[in-house]
Formats: sequence, C-alpha cells, structure tokens
Amino acid sequence: MSDAHLTTMEYRDWLKEIKQRLRQAQVKAAVQVNTALLTFYWELGADIVERQKTAQWGSGLLKQLSADLMTEFPDMKGFSKRNLERIRMWYLFYSEGFLNCDTGCVAIGQQPVDQLPKLDSTQIVPQPVAQMVGAQKVQQIVAQLVQIPWSHNLIIISKCGHVKEALYYVNKTIEHNWSRNVLTHQIESGLYEREGKAITNFSQTLPAPQSDLAQQLIKDPYNFDFLTLTKDYNERELEKALTDHITKFLLELGAGFAYVGRQQGLQVGERDFFLDLLFYHTKLHCYVVIELKTGEFEPEYTGKLNFYLKAVDEQLRGDRDEQTIGILLCKTRDRVVVEYALSDIHKPMGVSEYQLTRALPDNLKPSLPSIEELEAEFGNPEGGDE
Repeated sequence: MSDAHLTTMEYRDWLKEIKQRLRQAQVKAAVQVNTALLTFYWELGADIVERQKTAQWGSGLLKQLSADLMTEFPDMKGFSKRNLERIRMWYLFYSEGFLNCDTGCVAIGQQPVDQLPKLDSTQIVPQPVAQMVGAQKVQQIVAQLVQIPWSHNLIIISKCGHVKEALYYVNKTIEHNWSRNVLTHQIESGLYEREGKAITNFSQTLPAPQSDLAQQLIKDPYNFDFLTLTKDYNERELEKALTDHITKFLLELGAGFAYVGRQQGLQVGERDFFLDLLFYHTKLHCYVVIELKTGEFEPEYTGKLNFYLKAVDEQLRGDRDEQTIGILLCKTRDRVVVEYALSDIHKPMGVSEYQLTRALPDNLKPSLPSIEELEAEFGNPEGGDE
C-alpha cells in the first residue's frame, strides 16, 4: 500500500477517533489519580488527628512528618507542612460537622477514626446524602469530596460556614464542572442562600418534575454587582447593561440559560409588543421571558407578563418545547402582594428581587465615596455603562 492512502478521508477520520479516545483516556486517568490522591489525603487526615490525640509526639509532628515524606518522595507535591495542615483541617471540617438527613442528624466526629470506612478509589456511589446514615453516609460524603480537585476543596472549606453548605457547592461543582474562579464567584455571591428562593406559582402551573427543577433554577435576589449604572437608571438602561455584560449575566442566571435576544418583537392583532429579554433553557426545554422593573413590584405586572407568555407559547413554542416560563425582576417586592398576584395566574412565573451592589457593613459605608463623588472626581457627570 502506498503512503498516498494515508491522506485519505478514511485515515484522517480514524486518526481523529484515536485522538479523541486518547484524550478521554487522559481525562479518565486524571480523574482516577485525583480520586486516589484525595482518598489518601482523607485517610492521612484521619491518622494525623488520631495520632495527635493519642501519641505523645509533641507539637512538631507535622513539621517532622513533612520533612520525612518529602525526603522519601522528592518528586511528589503535597507534603509541605502547610498542605499537611490543610489536609488535617479538611478532615476536621467534615468529620466534626453535624450532617442533616431525613432520618436525623449524625455527627461524623463521634465515630472512632478506626471505624471510618477505608474507601476504594473506584467507589463513587451517586446517592443523595440525605438517604445515607452512619458509616455509609461518611463513605458517600467522602466519595463526593474526592471527585473534585484539591484546590476546589480548599476553596470550599475556607469560604463555607458549615458542612451542608459545603456539600452543596461540592455537588454543584461536580454537576457543572466549575472552574476555581467560577466556584469562588458562586460562593462569594451567596448562591446557596439564593437558589430556589424566588416566589413562584410553579407548583400550581407545572407538572411535578418540571416545577421542582424550575423552582431550583430561579434565585432571589439576583446579584448584578457587575453593572455600573447612574442613580436614576431606567428599565431600558438596565436591559442594555445586562446584555452588554451577557457573559456575566448568564453566569448569574445559572447553567442552562441560552440568550435569544432583547426587545424580541411579537405581533398580536394589529399591535407590536417587545419582550425585555428572551432566553431558552436547555434543561427545562422551554423559552424563558424576563421582564425588568426598576421599582417595587406591582400586581399589574403579572397580567402583562401573562400576556407575553401566551404570545410566546402561540408564536415561538415548538411541538417539543415545554410551557414558557416568565421571570419578573424587580428592585423590591412585598412577598404577600406577590403571592396574591400570582395566586390566580395560570401561566408559570416567578418574581425575584435584584441587587446592583452587595450590602456593605455599616462601619465601612461612611469611608467609601458615593457614585456621584466618583463621577465628579473622574469628570464623568453623565455616568453610564462601563
């Protein structure tokens, strides 16, 4: 066979397949290495804690252990005194935490270290933590921890206040494959406290699986602190600012939102109507209409959004699409008023607040310049977007 055959499409397709399989093998190997290493870290953390309790080796244990391990394994990273301290802290964070479950609370730290299960690095049991008790629960929790990189684990325990919150971010990282930067952003923006907190009528207007998922995908409040707006901004300026920063806006909305457009036109009868923002959600398989309001929620807003949802369902929704969902984003809202307004609406919609800046401690506010002072300082009296 001549070398000319090596330039054919058949050969190139075969080569492409080999490269893809090799990359998949590399990823799989990296995951297995990470899992095995973190399983070892967990067991090492347990050993360190137990030895410090029972052995009379003094306060220099970690320093001496670090020196001995680095001498024996000079090509391996992770045995510095600082990292050994982190391993110990990682183990204690979870082992001393109380884990809430449907059948009660179990304190991992109350179990003797020698009774903690030794994990096979291939044992990843994807069962909800709430269904586990005792040693089996510990095994499942550790199996989750070892699925994400060590650096991600360190970010989580350094920024989370309790085990339940930490495990929330562990599972979200596994689900969405978050980078360190995205994970840090989600923790610092308080996603754990905000997700699924919007006021909605989903349980009355959507079937159970769809309604539960939709509820979890809507936050309250939304954090738009990446925007720079003048004090008296209007809806159109807010809408433009969000689409100018669409990447950050999509990150705040969460996984699954695909941007369709702003001021999407719909003709109903002889009139034209324009949606503030239109998205498609790839997990819910439906259009999502977002309407922006710069003031307090008013009951009449639901009527207008209900009209828009009807129009989208009639004109844009395909045979395989689920019901269109509406989200009203308001600067403020009275919870009782919102619940009254949604009670007789038959289209699925939710109402959330949004924030342009994160709240600052009162003792810091006097020391920071106002927007007006900054604009005057930099000669930009008009303000505007970034």
